[in-house]
Amino acid sequence: MNQTPTAARVTPAKGGSAWSLANMLTYGRIAAVPAVAACLFGIAVLDGGLWLRWVALSIYIAAAVTDWLDGWAARTYGQFSRLGRMLDPIADKLLVSSCLLMLAADGTIRGWALWAAIIILCREILVSGLREYLAELRVSVPVTNLAKWKTGMQLVAVGFLIAGDAGDVILPFTSLIGLALLWISAILTLYTGYDYFRAGSKHLVE
Repeated sequence: MNQTPTAARVTPAKGGSAWSLANMLTYGRIAAVPAVAACLFGIAVLDGGLWLRWVALSIYIAAAVTDWLDGWAARTYGQFSRLGRMLDPIADKLLVSSCLLMLAADGTIRGWALWAAIIILCREILVSGLREYLAELRVSVPVTNLAKWKTGMQLVAVGFLIAGDAGDVILPFTSLIGLALLWISAILTLYTGYDYFRAGSKHLVE
């Protein structure tokens, strides 16, 4: 993820342009969102075959890998930029949120597991609102390592759930593993969300 180190500000230069490799990878992750959603829509609404799950999973994995690659490119080539810092978390949230909604639509996420998805979605909206408010006050809330683990866990959980019934044919209990990881993600989501609000609470009170 192309985050700017907190110890020093990196001034966007040639390497941090809008068309840098790091930003292009982030654009690719955003472009993958409607493609994955379309595949899941085909399953949920158009009664498409299980092969659509493999197509969706392939696109999703490629998109998830860019989450690591854009950060690597930013660090390796000094391609830090304000645009990248803004779009990187947005791309993650779009990918996870759209998949959760479509997986709920096709019944992969159902019953009590819906609460895990609701927790994740609500937290992302609340934290995004908090970040926007604090940005107006020129207050920066750094991303913690646990928050990065949370994002990684969400990506893995959604990957298992996208495989779903198709994955169960190859690896039994693929869907159950995905649901278990989704609950773990929800717990991490609650904890990291509390961390963000605790860090920003004094500014909210002021």
